[in-house]
Amino acid sequence: MRLAQRLFYYLGGFAIGLILLFFFLGGKKTSCDYSPSARVLKNIRIKERIFSKEALANMQVYQIDTADISAMLVDGSVNFSKSNTKLDSCKTYFIKGLVKEKTIALHIENCDSIAKINTVSSLSK
Repeated sequence: MRLAQRLFYYLGGFAIGLILLFFFLGGKKTSCDYSPSARVLKNIRIKERIFSKEALANMQVYQIDTADISAMLVDGSVNFSKSNTKLDSCKTYFIKGLVKEKTIALHIENCDSIAKINTVSSLSK
């Protein structure tokens, strides 16, 4: 069998496989959250979020709302060196991201059923 025939069979099978994957996984809400940061953000997103009074006051100062916080929990990044993940009950995470052209930092307690946003601070000058 010549190289051209092998390449044709390989690409034909590959294309059929891609079409089948698209057909079976196309309508489902599948995601590839394999990095530790993505898993933490997804875990926080699916829980009920409670805001502390300090966080709500700072959100008004920085003119951001809960929709901006939700968007930040999709695109933000977790700083594990400032987070405390060794706790048994509620792990604390330091998350930063860009909201309305400002760099915002969140300090979140991630418990079993809720995620409490303790502080919202601006890292932009």
